[in-house]
Amino acid sequence: MPEAPDSHMSTIGPRLRELRLAQGLTLAQVAETAGVTKGFVSLAERGKTSVSVPTLIRICEALGTGIATLFDYPDQDVVRGGVGAKLEMGGHGIEEFLLTPAEERHVQVMRTILRPGGGSGGAYSLEAETVFAYLVRGTLRLSVDGEPRFLEAGDSTTFSARAAHAWDNPGEDEAEVLWSIAPALPLSRTKLRP
Repeated sequence: MPEAPDSHMSTIGPRLRELRLAQGLTLAQVAETAGVTKGFVSLAERGKTSVSVPTLIRICEALGTGIATLFDYPDQDVVRGGVGAKLEMGGHGIEEFLLTPAEERHVQVMRTILRPGGGSGGAYSLEAETVFAYLVRGTLRLSVDGEPRFLEAGDSTTFSARAAHAWDNPGEDEAEVLWSIAPALPLSRTKLRP
């Protein structure tokens, strides 16, 4: 698979490799457990492919870690302009920022900007209790346990983080979403719903 212009794997790809090597796992072992090919894991580790959120979570599970261990966190008390720390959580056509520090374990807030057609790349669940989404601008199509939810600017929705959910921007303009996850994603394990 060729390098995707919005792969955002340049930082977390090498982290995945470090985690794999620290555990003495081969590319083949991680690939088999995650349900992908060895070549795909290799490309992901080198930042040469985009990875959907569900696939990234499965790779993290194969490594025995939570997706939150891959995050950079803001290091200032005040996050200016909603930029925060650049977040690489998988998906395509998106730019994400983490707005809460690593020490905050009660809630985690993320800001996602989605280009038209951008999204999670599939359904996944998180090891948390609740997800709250507020659509700042644009349109957002959510699927929560197979049930569609369409949001327009100013709309919000709440659902179980353990519910299989997928999201994308079906509109022709950029969309911006604020996500709140409670409690914050654990640094040890993230569980993919079967």
